[in-house]
Amino acid sequence: MENDTGREGIRSGESALVLYPFLKNSDAGRLRDPEGCLEEAVSLTAAISLNVLHAEVVPLAKPKPGTLFGEGKIGELGDFIKNSNIDVVIIDGAVTPVQQRNLERRWKVKIVDRTGLILEIFGERAQTREGSLQVELAHLSYQRTRLVRSWTHLERQRGSLSFIGGPGESQLEIDRRLIDERIVKIKRQLSSVVRTRDLHRSKRKKVPYPIVALVGYTNAGKSTLFNRLTESHVFAKDLLFATLDPTMRKISLPGGQMVILSDTVGFISDLPTELVAAFRATLEEVLEADLIIHVRDITHPDTEAQKQDVLDVLERLGVDLEEQESYLEVCNKADLLPEIEKEALINAVARDESRIVISAVTGEGTDQFLAEVERRLTAQQKVLCLDIPSADGATLSWLYRHGTILEREDHDETVHIELKLSPENLGKLEKRLNISF
Repeated sequence: MENDTGREGIRSGESALVLYPFLKNSDAGRLRDPEGCLEEAVSLTAAISLNVLHAEVVPLAKPKPGTLFGEGKIGELGDFIKNSNIDVVIIDGAVTPVQQRNLERRWKVKIVDRTGLILEIFGERAQTREGSLQVELAHLSYQRTRLVRSWTHLERQRGSLSFIGGPGESQLEIDRRLIDERIVKIKRQLSSVVRTRDLHRSKRKKVPYPIVALVGYTNAGKSTLFNRLTESHVFAKDLLFATLDPTMRKISLPGGQMVILSDTVGFISDLPTELVAAFRATLEEVLEADLIIHVRDITHPDTEAQKQDVLDVLERLGVDLEEQESYLEVCNKADLLPEIEKEALINAVARDESRIVISAVTGEGTDQFLAEVERRLTAQQKVLCLDIPSADGATLSWLYRHGTILEREDHDETVHIELKLSPENLGKLEKRLNISF
C-alpha cells in the first residue's frame, strides 16, 4: 500500500519506533493506562510485521500545532532514529497532515499515525472482494484529507490511462481529481457487491433463522468462540484484527433450534471515522442481528475502557442498547484469571443476568452460554403442544429446524411434541397445517 508522501509504503521487516503521545490533561488519558496503550500500539505495529526497535510514552501538556512534539523531544528522537537506522515511526494518535510533513522532513523517515496504521492492517488482512473495496475506499478518504504535496504514485496507479491536467490546474487539484475519480469507481463496484450480499441476506430472511452476532474489542476471543461453537477453522490467533471479513455459520442450540452465528471485525479505541463509514455495510450484520453477543477479554487491564469503546461504536452504528434481551455480555478468557479472581467474578455474574463467564479456549461456561442464548431468543415465543403423525417426517423436520423442542414423546402412530415458536414461524405453521392456534 502506498503512503501519502509518494514514497513506497510500509514493507514487512522494516525497523520501527513506536510513540504514544500521552496528553496528561485529557479525559482519555485518565481512562486508560498509558503503558497499556503503548503495548496495544506495539501489537498493532507487530500485526503488519514491522520490527519494533523501541517504544515509549511521550507525555505532552499540549501538542505543538506544527510538529506535535516540542523541539527538545524532536531533537532527542531524531538522534535515536538516525543512530538506530529507523525506517518508520508509528505515532499512536492523531497526526495532522502538517505535523506529518514537518516531522518527516526533520527525521527523514516515514511517519504513520494511528489511523494510517489501522488502515495498513485492514488492507493487509481483508480477504473478500467487499472487504478489499471497503479498505481501499477508507484509505482514499483518509488520503484525500492529507493532500499537502503532489503524489506521483497516483498517476502511476492509473496504468496506461495517462492524465493531463487542464490549463491552470494545480498539482493539488489534479491529485484531488484523481482520488475522487477512484472513489467514484470503487463506490460503484462496492454497490454491486453490496446488492449481492443484500440478496443473500434476503434469502436468509426467508429461512428464517435468528442471527446471533459476535462483537467485541479486537483480540477479545470472538473467533476462538466462533470456532468452538461451529467447529469451524476461522483464523484465530493472539493477534490484533485477526478477523476482518465477517464469517457466518449455522449452529444448533440445545433445544434444536437453528441459528446463524456471525463473527465480525474487532472494534478498537479511536476507530478511524473512515473505517466506520466504509465498513458500515459489513457491520450491518450486527444491525440485523436478533441477539448481539459482546465478547470481552476480562483479563485485560483496560477491559472496562475496551467495553466502553465497543458500546460507543455500536451506538454510532445505530444499535439500540436499551433493548436488554437482545444484548448479552460474555466475560471471556476466564481460564487466565487467578482462581480467587475467577470465583469472585462468577459469584458477581451469578447475580447479573446480563453477563456470563466463559473460556472459549477450554469450553468452560459455553453450555450455560448457549442455554442463555436460547432463552433470550425464545423469550417472545409461544409454547405449543402438538401431536404429529409419525409418518409426517417433513413436518417433524420443519419443527426441529424452526422451533425449540422442549419435549418429545413417540407413540405408535403419533409423535407428541412440546415446542416454542416465534410469532413469524407460528404463522407459517398455521398455513402449513391449515389450522389456527
